[in-house]
Amino acid sequence: MQIQVVKSKIHRVKCTGAELNYIGSITIDEDLMEAANMIQGEKVQIVNNNNGERLETYCIPGPRNTGEITLNGAAARKVAVGDILILITYAFMDIEEAKVFKPALVFPDETTNLLK
Repeated sequence: MQIQVVKSKIHRVKCTGAELNYIGSITIDEDLMEAANMIQGEKVQIVNNNNGERLETYCIPGPRNTGEITLNGAAARKVAVGDILILITYAFMDIEEAKVFKPALVFPDETTNLLK
C-alpha cells in the first residue's frame, strides 16, 4: 500500500504577480524550487492565507534570486499581488518509507521571498 505525504513546502511567500492571459501554472523563483526539491512541471497545491483559496496547478521556474511567485492563467483569479501563499507538493510512497522520509521545508524571507 502507498500513501501520499508532503514532499516539499515553501511556507509563507508573497504573491508577486497574477498574469491572467497566460497558458497556466505558477512561476516560482528557481532558487526556491531547488531548495524545496520541486521540478518543472510538478503538480503543486497553492494555499492562499489571505482568502482561504486552495488550488492546484504545475510549477515552472522563474528567474533566480528574484523572489518571483506569479500565478498564471485561471489561477490568477484566485490571488491578489501581496497575498501570502503556501506552496506544497506531495509524493506517493510505501508506509515504511513514509515513516522515515523528511520533506524539504523552505521558509523564505517573508518580505522579499528570497532564501535566508
